[in-house]
Amino acid sequence: MDKELLKSRKKMIYEFMCSDLYVPMKMKEMAVLFDVPREERPALEEVLHELLAEGKIEVSKRGKYIKMEDKYITGTFIGNVRGFGFVDVEGEEEDIFISESQINGAMHGDLVQVALQDGKASGGRRREGSIVKVLQRGTTRAVGTFQKSKNFGFVIPDNLKLGQDIFIPLEYSQGAVDGHKVVVEITDYGNERKKPEGKVIEIIGHINDPGTDIMSIVKGYDLPTQFPPKVLKQAENVGKPVSGADMAGRKDVRGWQMVTIDGEDAKDLDDAVSLTKEGDNYRLGVHIADVANYVQEHSALDVEALERGTSVYLVDRVIPMLPHVLSNGICSLNAGEARLALSCIMLISKDGTVIEHEIAETVVCVDCRMSYTSVRKILKDKDEKEREKYQELVPMFELMEELAAILREKRRKRGSIDFDFPETKIVLDGYGRPLEIKPYERNVATRIIEDFMLIANETVAQDFFWQEIPFVYRTHDTPDPEKIRKLATFINNFGYSIKIGQEEIHPKELQKLLEKVEDTPQEPLISRLTLRSMKQAKYTVQCTGHFGLAARYYCHFTSPIRRYPDLQIHRIIKETLRGRMNGKRMEHYEKILPEAAAQSSARERRAEEAERETDKLKKVEYMAEHIGEAFEGVISSVTSWGMYVELPNTVEGMVHVNNLTDDYYHFNEETYELVGETTGKSYKLGQKIQIVVADADKFMKTIDFVLPEDAEEFGLGATAEDIGRYRAE
Repeated sequence: MDKELLKSRKKMIYEFMCSDLYVPMKMKEMAVLFDVPREERPALEEVLHELLAEGKIEVSKRGKYIKMEDKYITGTFIGNVRGFGFVDVEGEEEDIFISESQINGAMHGDLVQVALQDGKASGGRRREGSIVKVLQRGTTRAVGTFQKSKNFGFVIPDNLKLGQDIFIPLEYSQGAVDGHKVVVEITDYGNERKKPEGKVIEIIGHINDPGTDIMSIVKGYDLPTQFPPKVLKQAENVGKPVSGADMAGRKDVRGWQMVTIDGEDAKDLDDAVSLTKEGDNYRLGVHIADVANYVQEHSALDVEALERGTSVYLVDRVIPMLPHVLSNGICSLNAGEARLALSCIMLISKDGTVIEHEIAETVVCVDCRMSYTSVRKILKDKDEKEREKYQELVPMFELMEELAAILREKRRKRGSIDFDFPETKIVLDGYGRPLEIKPYERNVATRIIEDFMLIANETVAQDFFWQEIPFVYRTHDTPDPEKIRKLATFINNFGYSIKIGQEEIHPKELQKLLEKVEDTPQEPLISRLTLRSMKQAKYTVQCTGHFGLAARYYCHFTSPIRRYPDLQIHRIIKETLRGRMNGKRMEHYEKILPEAAAQSSARERRAEEAERETDKLKKVEYMAEHIGEAFEGVISSVTSWGMYVELPNTVEGMVHVNNLTDDYYHFNEETYELVGETTGKSYKLGQKIQIVVADADKFMKTIDFVLPEDAEEFGLGATAEDIGRYRAE
């Protein structure tokens, strides 16, 4: 049944069952009441089955359908390594705590029914409940390490939230041996007395083989590892050189001076920029690869791109949204080659206002492929050799720096929040071992591109909002008032304050706070807590604005090679430009866009989690080579069980409160610090601290630190003398 039809029928049936007129009845009785022909009864059965799976209705002992009692809440179970878990309820800010004894066979990711208990969880901070029924299993496969016994085997899942080992009968082990990383299909979820059971469906490789660790994460997140043959063939067929027929009817801007600016190792160059001065105004062109010209709606390429949602950038590989023959070929704006593009050409005043703009299908020819490093050398370092090499382009780069600063200042004035946390750059050797970990800092060149892409995204979003055409926006909701109140209470301890309206806070207040704490000892602490108080950005069909950017209109237009929403809105733009956006097409987009937006948001979350996991893994592997060595870091988070310390290379580890041997420490929630009961010594967020690397657990993906004065007690080589030497160096 069509998804939209199923949705409307579910709504109708459920509303009927919730009405006072409804009397519990069997499916046949319902079919008679609604005059459903015999051949259409399977569709009615499907509707009832869906409502059952969602926990909205249940079947009585007599086989009659009744509305589920309100005492039950439906949500997704989120397991925890320590045995307990939480149930996340859609649309509710607060989750429900589930103690280990009340999980009742649920596994991480399951859709469950929860009965609320009268009491509160530990500390009285959230609701507590017990799982009464698993409605739908969220985990059907798991990745883990195989361990063989004499007559059977079992798999220890990599995802520690799953909580239990999986029993494997030897006949279903595919010959796996100790230490093999495997993919397991769960065949029996077990119960309180019996472990889950499964069968090995794929052996990834041995735990010590190069690449097996990352591939285990890839498989664990169910990321695609190859394109179907049909998709590859289609990519080859459409990836032909640009012809005269392709260019017909397009704005030809091949004569404009333009460049791409990317990282040295980038291969999919999907954005180029051009800039000239017209009196006091700036003519900025943001030219984006016309991927929609090659990836047609409903084609095999499009179906695969929607399923992937985004390219995934792992530490040792890229899992692209589109095949390389397109992303690195005809859709890449390679220097000196004619390419099809979708351009947003803006006339911008000296105060950063877009006076006029044009969105057009274009033909471009990039003059030069520039790297962030080269542009930084030209603008920041004033490197004579580099400026000589690119002398024809230097005036444009200087103009770009000028305009970018204007645009940034305009955003700052309206309240745009800029979190300048460094990203991590991990350098691997040929065997996948980490050689170096360092912060990947933004520079003048990365900021130029960032500023130009932001203004193009805003301009396109505003244009299509006022045309009242179905669209996909990038939205970022206002933070939860309770979280902001907690932030306000906390910063008050340091003499800072923020103005909160009746229900909402303006982003400018948070921006002003971050400016006040800049270069103070409290900056890392308050920046992190401010970030944590905010919601996640997502894709929606409603234009509700972007809180973090303080932007009324915002979308993702600039990366159609690696993000599906960008590709989707390119199609909408092109149909509008060609005069084809009639009522029928608008209805079509109204129908498909909500699901495309939700899918893209979900795939983005999955990609981010996989990227974080691979980074954590390599950081643990790197620090395992530095056990017993001393470093200086900053306390990045404090909890009741210890404090996290971040090193200058972005590696984060924990000093467990139990390993602070000089006193008994308790956690002060108001000031986010650990305080010694007898010594009065305290450890607080943002404080610089010396640590010694105590342990790096690759399986748990955790790094443990101890203080120098405790190092010898834990059998580590570093002493206070070593720390003194480290600081002197």
